Amino acid sequence: MMNTFTKPIQVYRGAYLESSHDVHIAVVKANGEMLASYGDPNRLTFARSSMKPFQALPVTESGALKAFNLSDRELAVFCASHNGEPFHRQAVKNVLQKINLKEAHLQCGTHIPKDMDSYKQLIKNGGELTSVYSNCSGKHAGMLAGCVQQNMDVASYREQTHPYQQQIVNAIADVSDYDKANIAMAVDGCGVPVHRLPLYNLALAFGRLASPDEWEGGSKMRRESLKHVGEAMANYPEMVAGTNRFDTDLMMAYQGRIAAKGGAEGVHCFADRHTGIGVAVKAEDGNARAADVASMEVLHQLNIGNHAIKDQLQTYHHAPVKNARQEKIGEIKPAFELNR
Repeated sequence: MMNTFTKPIQVYRGAYLESSHDVHIAVVKANGEMLASYGDPNRLTFARSSMKPFQALPVTESGALKAFNLSDRELAVFCASHNGEPFHRQAVKNVLQKINLKEAHLQCGTHIPKDMDSYKQLIKNGGELTSVYSNCSGKHAGMLAGCVQQNMDVASYREQTHPYQQQIVNAIADVSDYDKANIAMAVDGCGVPVHRLPLYNLALAFGRLASPDEWEGGSKMRRESLKHVGEAMANYPEMVAGTNRFDTDLMMAYQGRIAAKGGAEGVHCFADRHTGIGVAVKAEDGNARAADVASMEVLHQLNIGNHAIKDQLQTYHHAPVKNARQEKIGEIKPAFELNR
């Protein structure tokens, strides 16, 4: 019988263990050195939205940012899984206006946004959900900007064989040091290709996002674009996620030091821009509550940040379990030591 008390993430109701989660972790520097791990650091993993910083590399390198006067704030929304708050939606609309396209060109689909105030206001006004409310609308706007700049077809931009999607997978293979032929591809929730690679290589890519200059084999253009993307995320954290979201709160607490990006199915990654460390976390059962707690524990064990920062983020490190009255009735705790 499996002993749930040995699982790395434990969920307590009162004083009693109720559930538990397995996680896999890789901690890697830009030069490829693996500093620490837990579980299987080579677990093949669909990075999901954690890949968005690297999906933004082709638009950054295309010249579109300068050609269309796109801001770093807008570059940050290209990397986002946003709440659909008014400032997120407006940023996406601004990008579309600058590249002379319409909202109808976005092929991300739509869903109820995390920002329920916006959704309630929309319903009250008799409106309908449109593509800008999708948490991936920024990524899709960035892809369209890259296509327009390079005179590529915009109607088929999300197809795996489209030249822009090939630019993305080439960039991912380059930054992660993982052969393109070995990158398995499927379809993400928003309709574009999603990429599977070992957790180690995903962490390596975030290590290079953290410290591009330590990547000796990287081209000058690629290192510069990685630096640009990392700075945009770290400097405009509200654009990457939004109000009361882990990624935004994490980056705000670290004041430009951390660039973080979570993904669906329990993936979370971050780049420490001071030490040049990349971290990739995957919850085996796909539950984000385990990945966020695990990432906070990695920060704690690697001694990244001071006590004031850690206190500010305490509710993500030991996450409260609440009832319908919003009373704390339990806690999600880390219970593992990194292998070094």
